[in-house]
Amino acid sequence: MHLYVHIPFCHRICPYCSFYKHTPGNTDMRGFIDALIAEARQRAPQLLAPVTTLYLGGGTPSMLSRSHLSRLFDGLHSALDLRSLGEVTLEANPATFDAAKAQHFLTLGVNRVSLGIQSFAPHVLQTLGREHSREEAMTSVQVLRDAGMPAINIDLMFSIPGQSADDWQETIQTAASLAPDHISAYNLTYEEDTEFLDRLTRGEYREDIERNASDFLTAERILTAAGFDHYETSNYAKPGFASVHNQGYWRGHDYLGLGPSAVSTLNSVRHRNLADTPGYITMINHVGHAATEVEELDAEARRIERLALLLRTREGAPLTLLDAAGRDRLQILVEELLVTVDGERLRLIGRGPLLVDEIAAHLV
Repeated sequence: MHLYVHIPFCHRICPYCSFYKHTPGNTDMRGFIDALIAEARQRAPQLLAPVTTLYLGGGTPSMLSRSHLSRLFDGLHSALDLRSLGEVTLEANPATFDAAKAQHFLTLGVNRVSLGIQSFAPHVLQTLGREHSREEAMTSVQVLRDAGMPAINIDLMFSIPGQSADDWQETIQTAASLAPDHISAYNLTYEEDTEFLDRLTRGEYREDIERNASDFLTAERILTAAGFDHYETSNYAKPGFASVHNQGYWRGHDYLGLGPSAVSTLNSVRHRNLADTPGYITMINHVGHAATEVEELDAEARRIERLALLLRTREGAPLTLLDAAGRDRLQILVEELLVTVDGERLRLIGRGPLLVDEIAAHLV
């Protein structure tokens, strides 16, 4: 069982991000924290297994003050059975914490920080609307190391408008030189309700499939040579540092999501919370929950979802997830050297990882 807590606050709204987020404005922060705790307490009876990982995402969870973070963690421990908790990840932006706050993360039990750096090229950071500089990004890694943080992830993005092949190579090399335990390298996607999609639609930006492939292969070449295991399409880890929380999603484990816009999947029922912070607080306080969408996943829906997610991983997907038609179509992919069948599992090879979404659609 995995626990996700959504903290939707950002100092600035990045033009590429489609996650539910907003500036703090006049939000009653204490009231928001108390609503998260109340939701956890209301959901607790539905959890059929111990919580083993906790992930605070956003938004920018590291924006929360030390007192609010303490109140949140104390409340979660009082509302849920967290005695089996192992990996505790907190997303952070480099400009939102210092040495004292990094120490506080450790005091709370955080043992993994995911840094939203995205690029080390100043002009690319400007395009992305990031607040931090190259130097602040590099310093933030060292601050966490000096504090004794057990695991550090760096988030990066490629195929960004104005980012050259040299920019991306230098960003990857810089990230690897900082010796993090994990690096996530994501291909920029143009999402609904973002400024980037508007600019793509107007013809100011364009998508380049060949460039996506080239940048993907650059990351794989440099990071695997630096000792990182490429264990999922967008994720690289030093041995022993793969994200336990994210692997839970890919393997189809149950998870509880708290906060505005958060999603839960418990016992084949998926809930999605209202994507509105004031409305979320009101619903929790007056209705007892904030779910506005509820979907029961049948066996076929779970099969298709598990296949699509497991194809992204190095371990691949069991052949049992394919129906008869999928097994017939599999042979074409094998002949095209995009997929290999090893025993009872199929794995993507060659250019397969670059086409994971298309391959998953082809097989279902």
